Amino acid sequence: MKKQLTAALCLHLCLLPGYVLAAEDETAPSDVVDVVLIGGGTMSVTLGTWLNELEPDWNIQLFERMDGIAQESSDGWNNAGTGHSAFCEMNYTPQDDDGSVDIARAINVTEQFEISRQFWAHQVERGVLQDPSSFISNVPHMSVVWGQENIDFLTERYARMSENPLYAGMQYTDDEATIAEWMPLVMAGREEGTPMAATRMDLGTELNWGVLTRQLAEHLATQPNVTLTTSTEVRGLERNEDDTWRVTVANVESGETSVVNSRYVFNGAGGAALLLLQQSGIPEAKQYAGFPVGGSFLYTTNPEVVSRHTAKVYGLAAEGSPPMSVPHLDLRYLDGKPTLFFGPFATFSTKFLKEGSWTDLFSSMTFSNVWPMMQVALGNFNLVRYLVSEVLQDRDDRIDSLREYYPEANPDDWEMWSAGQRVQIIKKTDDGGKLQFGTEVVVSEDGTMSTLLGASPGASTAPPIMLNLLKRVFPEQVESAEWQAKLKEIIPSLDMKLAENPELLRELRLNTSRVLELEGQEAFVRTHLPDANSSSTQEAESEAL
Repeated sequence: MKKQLTAALCLHLCLLPGYVLAAEDETAPSDVVDVVLIGGGTMSVTLGTWLNELEPDWNIQLFERMDGIAQESSDGWNNAGTGHSAFCEMNYTPQDDDGSVDIARAINVTEQFEISRQFWAHQVERGVLQDPSSFISNVPHMSVVWGQENIDFLTERYARMSENPLYAGMQYTDDEATIAEWMPLVMAGREEGTPMAATRMDLGTELNWGVLTRQLAEHLATQPNVTLTTSTEVRGLERNEDDTWRVTVANVESGETSVVNSRYVFNGAGGAALLLLQQSGIPEAKQYAGFPVGGSFLYTTNPEVVSRHTAKVYGLAAEGSPPMSVPHLDLRYLDGKPTLFFGPFATFSTKFLKEGSWTDLFSSMTFSNVWPMMQVALGNFNLVRYLVSEVLQDRDDRIDSLREYYPEANPDDWEMWSAGQRVQIIKKTDDGGKLQFGTEVVVSEDGTMSTLLGASPGASTAPPIMLNLLKRVFPEQVESAEWQAKLKEIIPSLDMKLAENPELLRELRLNTSRVLELEGQEAFVRTHLPDANSSSTQEAESEAL
């Protein structure tokens, strides 16, 4: 109890404006720290957790411009909260011209999410994360479509995915009564005879990224070689003659500046990461530009409504829309209260952060990226049309969109919420500018400067994204016996494909379900991923022989 109170007090202190946390017995800091982390969101805090466990003697400093941790995109109110595991997100499974469905990206996302589950379970076991129910919950993931063409797509998607152990237990139905049982709000009041189909995966999760990130930060704040500083903005990145980095920071309230020299810098500043990447001057920065897309949601806390929808239900995105715009009706747990979100509705702003500057987009324009940006604008008319139509919508239009998924929605139950900003990547290629969705890690040739750009699946795959970053930035350490032993302790499936190892997949899903206290998931796994050594399996094999 004393240790928990101490950790809580440390986090409280480190979130005070401009406060720098340092252990009482910490020796005077050296001229050069080991790692500077920019941004107090899920990515930076996850990387800090990795590094602190692997190298507890390294000096790590984290700077966050807001007055607290995880207040931008990582905050629970500023994202969808979906544990993006590709169970219900149909944009991860594109359909080819011949009607076949490609599930390669879905498999990759699911494999990554399994690494995330292992990482979080490990942190729970060592006491870094407290009370799993505070940040992760068992919420079924469902996909729903209507119209014969879309039903054909979902049927093919299910057929392909159900062949893979990663999706064992996924259900499919085109029966109205079954769909009504799965998602009552979606079917209540809907015109009878509408052709529909749906899939369901009971292994889905809902996450509060803000709570998870703040708990990781709370632990980091207690470590003797880690310093967390809030209300402090990184305003300059410059390479020193000895190849270390000169990081200029400023207190956002007083304007007072200071300098930290660091061997490595990770730029995880969310939407602002592109601007800082450009400041670093590394050649790799010239390949990138950014396109900001905001989002808003309708939400309700009316218990009579919320109690009738216990799932995350995803539909199909509008033509030309970015993946983050996929419509979904979600059960959320925010501020200790069950809430329903519907959206997102795209908004447009030249800001790169929710609390950013109107000049962000213009500040990011350079001689090397203006033309790629123009090429993307000219070559993505559907996207431009979609954004214009979204921006022109009023509240009545958004309620009409909600009623496509919840026909009996009462407008009086729903309020609007402006969520976080995202910056989609525009990358300069030999074929011109290309708009890229997803996340991308940019690393300097010597590995000392790294930056995370992009959006979804984002926080859901932060542990594997940061694990891959470790492999690129610290290749010798990753191959060392010491790091290998620790990495395999944290991620038992390290460097393995669980889709090709169903027995290990079963074992890990059982363990993470138990540790993360995901009620019902253990039984689900035991039912749909049977033990290869069980007597029933052996008997079946004997009969077959």
